[in-house]
Amino acid sequence: MTYPTRFSALGEPMWPRLRGLLDPHAPGGDVINMTIGEPKHPFPDWVGPALADAVAGFNAYPDNNGIPELRQSIATWLHRRFDAKVDPDTQVMALNGTREGLYNAVMALVDGGTILIPNPFYPVYAVGTMSVGAKPVYMPCTRDTGYLPDLDALDAATLNDTQAFFLCTPSNPQGAVADRDYLVRLLDLAERHDFKIFSDECYSEIYRDEPPLGMMEVAHQVGADPERVVIFHSLSKRSNLPGLRSGFVASGPENIKRLKALRAYAGSPLPGPIQKVSAQVWADEDHVVANRQLYCDKFKAADHIFAGINSYLSPRAGFFLWLPVENGEQAALRLWQQTGVRVLPGKYLAQTANEQNPAEDYIRVALVAPKEETQRGLTIIRDCVLT
Repeated sequence: MTYPTRFSALGEPMWPRLRGLLDPHAPGGDVINMTIGEPKHPFPDWVGPALADAVAGFNAYPDNNGIPELRQSIATWLHRRFDAKVDPDTQVMALNGTREGLYNAVMALVDGGTILIPNPFYPVYAVGTMSVGAKPVYMPCTRDTGYLPDLDALDAATLNDTQAFFLCTPSNPQGAVADRDYLVRLLDLAERHDFKIFSDECYSEIYRDEPPLGMMEVAHQVGADPERVVIFHSLSKRSNLPGLRSGFVASGPENIKRLKALRAYAGSPLPGPIQKVSAQVWADEDHVVANRQLYCDKFKAADHIFAGINSYLSPRAGFFLWLPVENGEQAALRLWQQTGVRVLPGKYLAQTANEQNPAEDYIRVALVAPKEETQRGLTIIRDCVLT
């Protein structure tokens, strides 16, 4: 029996790989899990009653593309947050989690060619690329590049063959934020070389000072073709609702038309009651402000704990620390065996390209636990692998 080999270059997925590294060994202390980016802050207390009020909707097939109430709430949020005006009927589609949308955007909008992927990256970028037979080109995101892809390093031949460019801002795992100049330059490259920008902005509402710019926001400002930009947002991080699996994609009418067509044939719509609740969650900002403050408090604690460690770089957004160590796998194993703290080796988020893995000497640390537990874990990390 034969099986397709299109995904063989991906290797073992990160979570089974992490379990294979750590689980054969006993933890060296009380377990503190700082691996997965699963928010632990409370979601709004009115979500439960709102879901109960909508529960009868489970007796009907859901609207494939998002009920009008939800699409209007999303469009209103985009205008409020990014001053971006979109037609809720033709430019917005609800998603059953943004991972679904990121994958299906490649399936619906790309036909071969090259897809540019930041390295490290969210794995679905590469899976989508390989699914359509496109060539992935991994762009190293290092301290020297500001932890964003180096646009100057892209040669004309690569750009001319490019069909799509994945951008994550704020970036996972480094928390880097693309400024206006960067986004304008990327838009200019996309216009000149005729490719689409898939902008993953799921961490846009978790920041420390200034709100990160959005790709659609800047595209509107410079008058770019609305089909040039496809943006993705989620309630998972913004509202501490990862289990709701609720997000959206917004773009030009033709892109959304094609995504809707794929959904009609092979997609999985968001259940109706969840769509009802999601409309209310996008409309509320009070819980987002409170949530952001909790993360800001933990970032301040991290800055204090790692003060004086020159290799530490305090991120601008997101909820991860991207900590340089001598060897990410060895550091993660040492932490687990000696202390019980569980972190993710950076290389599990990246691909080796040109014989180099830009995440080899990093660990990713999620700041999702309560503040006291987070402080305890960070202090242990500092004393075990950063001094």
